[in-house]
Parts: sequence; C-alpha cells; structure tokens
Amino acid sequence: MAELSNSEFTENLLTWYKEHKREMPWRGEKDPYKIWISEIMLQQTRVDQAWPYFERFMKTFPTVLDLAKADQQKVLKAWEGLGYYSRARNLHAASKMIVEDYNGKLPETYDEIIKLKGIGPYTAAAITSIAFGLPNAVVDGNVIRVITRYFGIEDDVRKTGTVKEVQSIVNELISHKKPADFNQGMMELGATVCSPHNPDCLNCPIQTGCIATKIAKTDSIPYKSKAKKKPHKVIGVGIIEREDGKLLIALRPEDVMLGGLWEFPGGKQEKGESIQQTVERELREELGVKVHAYKEFMSLKHTYSHFSITMHAWFCTLISGTPQAKSSQEIRWVERSELEEYPFPKANKVLTERLFNDMSED
Repeated sequence: MAELSNSEFTENLLTWYKEHKREMPWRGEKDPYKIWISEIMLQQTRVDQAWPYFERFMKTFPTVLDLAKADQQKVLKAWEGLGYYSRARNLHAASKMIVEDYNGKLPETYDEIIKLKGIGPYTAAAITSIAFGLPNAVVDGNVIRVITRYFGIEDDVRKTGTVKEVQSIVNELISHKKPADFNQGMMELGATVCSPHNPDCLNCPIQTGCIATKIAKTDSIPYKSKAKKKPHKVIGVGIIEREDGKLLIALRPEDVMLGGLWEFPGGKQEKGESIQQTVERELREELGVKVHAYKEFMSLKHTYSHFSITMHAWFCTLISGTPQAKSSQEIRWVERSELEEYPFPKANKVLTERLFNDMSED
C-alpha cells in the first residue's frame, strides 16, 4: 500500500509543481484559444519543439477569428515541420465551428468542447481544467508512467483497460481547487523527474509512497508490449522541369494522409521495378504523361508514425502528353524560388530546400 494518502499525494505534487514548473510561452495563460492551440501542438510533440511553432502561429493567427478566416494553405504553411498535419486541418475546421456555432468563444464544458474536430478526451480535459478550472483529469504518457510506477501497476499500458485504470485513479486524485496545476504538475513530473529512463527518484515529491521505487522496478514499470514492426516503403518521385525552368508540384487530396500539402508526384516501388521505372510509371498514372527519368537528384529516409520510407527523387524530361491532376487536387508549375511559399511534407521539404539552394549556388 502507498504510504501517502490521496490528499498528501496531491498536496506534495502541487507544492513541487509551484517550485519547479518550467517556463513556457503558454504556461499561466488564461486565454482559452491560446491554451487550445498549445495543447494541440503538444500532442506527439515535445515542448522544446512546439515552443517556436506556438509563438509563430500566435503571431500569424492571434485570435480564433483570424484562424477561421485564414486560407487552409496558410494554416498548413504555419504548421509546416510539426508533422501530423491532420491536427492543423482539424484546428482550422474547429475554428470555423467556434466562430459559427459558439460566437467565436471556445465552449466551456467538457461535453461541448469534445464535439470540436480534433479534440479527444485528453485535450478536452486539459483545456477545460487549464482554461476554465474544471476538475477533469488528463492522462498522457507522462501521467501513465507516474501512476503505474507509484501504484505498482504492471499491466500492459498498450491495453485500454490499463489506461482506464489510470484514468480512474487520477480522477480520484485531482485537486478540485487547483485542477490546472494538478494536471500540469503530473505531466511536468513525468517529463522531468519520473522520466522513462533513470528517473530522479530522490527528488520526487511522491517518492515515499512509490511502489516501483520500493521494489526496484522503475526500469520495468510501466510495461509496454513490443510494437509491431513498422513496414518500410521505397518511394520514387519525379522532378519535372519545364523549358522555362518551372517545376511541377501536386496538391494531395484532403481525405488522405498529408492531405492539403504539396509534393512532387510519385509513389511506391512495385516488385521487380527499378526505381527509375517506378518514377516513370507513377508519373504516367498520376499525370497522364510519358517521362524519362534521367538522373537521380537525391535520396533520403524518413519515418512516419506507422511506417518508414526511403524516397528517391529523379529529374525527369517530359516526352509526351500534357500533365493533368488525375490523382491529386491540383497541379501547378512553380519557380524554384516559389517553392518555399508552399506547405510540403517534411520529406518533400528536404527536396525543395535542396532545389532552392542549388539554384542559389548557380
């Protein structure tokens, strides 16, 4: 049994958080809009990575009305590099809902705010506790690690039942007087003290009651079963350069991964193909043209959440046909110097920067 009562656990945490909380541009913020943006950015993103994006995003879209009125391409460009672009598209869609259905103000209740696109239980709890002082407990990876270690829970944290157990526990522990500080304190504790490897147990405010510390199992709790091996794909893309020097880029459909972003057309290598053949076939299928892929420009590796790729980019000459947007929303011929104006996925962004730099060096 833990030696700390629930109230002692909570008080120790709150006292520790008050003394040790890190400075962040959104911390202490009471504007629900800014809190919402920061919470969406912090999904699957570390604080240090999100920080400059948050500041840039707030300068570009200082209010929810500014975000709702903005063109989606501008929103995606401001998000470029953060990844998980559905978050940006959902933010944009939700901002329109807020303006149209809630008079430009984020709804204040959990049941209403969770209706907004892109907001799940964690984000709804975070926003309502931090912005509106409601005692809705958050559960993220940091909180799961703190609670499973403290209570000695050795069940697989990939299982829904384990997460529900953690949620039930923090629902009991959360401070009703200071729910924002409790939630942020739990996450801060997991991020800075109760870290995945080599936790700083001696400086933990709840260490006296932690079962994992007592039984020397902080290295095995939380237990997380092995993830399935990520599939690897080899991708070939074509860089078609017109006589006037303009390059062809394509806009990905809204309803696919990385929707609304621009790319160089191409696709997955099929069995028995050379990468050169892949590029020529893909451009025939996607654009309705015949090309000759004559020179590899560069190759790079990139890892997404569920798979990884090796992308090969080839310079191509247009032999016959007029390019058409057969599998994309739109195609466009652009100057190399204009590439930086368009939002690209990270892998394609590496290509655009290299193309732009090569042009600058000529």
